[in-house]
This record gives sequence, C-alpha cells and structure tokens, in this order.
Amino acid sequence: MMSIEAPETKIVESFRIACDGGEGALGHPRVWLSVPHDTGFVECGYCDCKYVHKDFADKAA
Repeated sequence: MMSIEAPETKIVESFRIACDGGEGALGHPRVWLSVPHDTGFVECGYCDCKYVHKDFADKAA
C-alpha cells in the first residue's frame, strides 16, 4: 500500500494568493485563491496545499 504524503501547509500574509504547485514542470496551472476572512484558510483544488493567513496561524489545525 502506498503512503500518501500529507498536503503542505503554508502561512501567508495576504488574503489572495497564487498557487502553481511549486514544482516547476511538475506543478499545475497557476490558480488564484482567496482566503475567507471567517475561516482564515483555503486549500488548493489541484495540489491540496493549505494556505493559512498569518492572523489565523494559531487557530488553524
């Protein structure tokens, strides 16, 4: 059975961020994500990376 690596979590300073997978040719098309002001985090639909706004860093699990 293959072990699936946990998605990466990044602390960000903006409520609007771009994600391209960060893997160069192995990444994905760049998408713009908006961090909701009520939850403080958003997940990329391509790579499942979780972006947490710095103001919510201590609240997001």
